[in-house]
Amino acid sequence: MATLKVGLVSPEREIWTGEAKMVVAQTIEGQLGILPGHAPVLGVLLDGSVVKIEPAEGAEPVIAMVGSGFFSIADDEVSILAEQAELGAEIDVAAARQALQDALAAAGEDGTSERRARARLRAAGAEG
Repeated sequence: MATLKVGLVSPEREIWTGEAKMVVAQTIEGQLGILPGHAPVLGVLLDGSVVKIEPAEGAEPVIAMVGSGFFSIADDEVSILAEQAELGAEIDVAAARQALQDALAAAGEDGTSERRARARLRAAGAEG
């Protein structure tokens, strides 16, 4: 079975690397599903979105919140380079909910804090 070699990194650390069956990312132009054999692409991640990776070995999907960044696809290698990234399993849901409330209370901002807080909740499975 063909697989993708996937790397999800942020400036702070390597979030996840491994073999995957599929990757789904939200770009500024829409949602993109990536399967083995995908044409080469360079894209811009939507700030405050969620990336879903389905590992090749059948493990639970990896779901991560991502801030702005880029991804590239070439020769079945997917590189996801995010300014900010956090695995859903590592997110403190109570803190994420508080961050969302704080962002909603801070009217007049550009909306980045709210988008990121909502994405953190989605990644944690708590919806935002």
